[in-house]
Amino acid sequence: MSDLKNQRRMAADILGCGENRVWINPDKLEEVEDCITRADIRMAVDSGLIKAKAKNGTSKGRMRYAAGQKASGKRKGPGSRKGTANARVSDKSRWMATIRPIREELKALRADGKITPSVYRLYYRRAKGGVYKSRRNLKQHMIAEGYLKEEEN
Repeated sequence: MSDLKNQRRMAADILGCGENRVWINPDKLEEVEDCITRADIRMAVDSGLIKAKAKNGTSKGRMRYAAGQKASGKRKGPGSRKGTANARVSDKSRWMATIRPIREELKALRADGKITPSVYRLYYRRAKGGVYKSRRNLKQHMIAEGYLKEEEN
């Protein structure tokens, strides 16, 4: 078989792709062998003797599999993350997700008469200061300080 290394190299340069993507018509190897200048290679490209193979994409099946894994919470570890934690979930969003349930709980306790308005105010201010992490944490503090009775479930 003839050595078409030089032709393949020039074709890759002309086509703007890698040498592995250069396709040479196997039925017309003799004609391609005669192409010794870049102009000859350009003619061969124009006539269809030499083409650039299509780039390999990611198959739909693989993409679906990956999407399914991401949907179930995988592939999201520290090695896959770019940017700061704040770029993924902003400080404000995180704060809103924390404070809203706590304030909701405080309002419910006040409405049910389990705490007095003055106690509500005290805990509301503390919540605003970021003392409590969650509803549960808030209730634990209230029980520990004697403002709320422990509920039996």
